[in-house]
Amino acid sequence: MDDTFSWTDVEDIAIALAETYPSVDPLSVRFTKLREMVESLDDFEAQEGHPVNEQILEAIQAAWHEEAQDLRDDDDEDDGSGYKPVNPYKPEE
Repeated sequence: MDDTFSWTDVEDIAIALAETYPSVDPLSVRFTKLREMVESLDDFEAQEGHPVNEQILEAIQAAWHEEAQDLRDDDDEDDGSGYKPVNPYKPEE
């Protein structure tokens, strides 16, 4: 199976960017730099005859931003404490 992705695989690119650049704020990246970052991803392969444009880069940036937020939210929730109810059940004795 082919595990590569190209410009139209916005979600795959966003996940790869979030994993590869966890400390980068996606909204601070200029499109020229974003293009370089995507092209440098290990599994990225541009399709011949399918150029990238501003609309695709904008969609990638937005999806990357959402993915980065999701990863941060997951890290915040996974503090090891687990679920603790406000009023735990106490059986009557």
